Amino acid sequence: MVKHIVFFRFKEHAAGQTKQQNMLDVKQRLEALGGLPGVVKIEVGFDVLEGDASCDVALYSEFDDQVALDGYQQNPDHMAVKELLGEVTEERYVVDYSI
Repeated sequence: MVKHIVFFRFKEHAAGQTKQQNMLDVKQRLEALGGLPGVVKIEVGFDVLEGDASCDVALYSEFDDQVALDGYQQNPDHMAVKELLGEVTEERYVVDYSI
């Protein structure tokens, strides 16, 4: 199993929407990817602390194996979300690891 964890910091305004609107849009789009082959679990959560060291959104996902994660990352629906994220976020941090 491979775990894929990503943290995002969003811009205050981007793509004609507020930060909160973009966060909700991205959450819905990412959660819709949960039905892709090899995806075991996808969770998307919003930060509740809002501290200086906090990110705005966390993506936690699990995949059957590295092949499944690679397929997810090349999926056209994921590529569309990735393009949107590039427009609406300031920072991105990622960790992938096998268990």
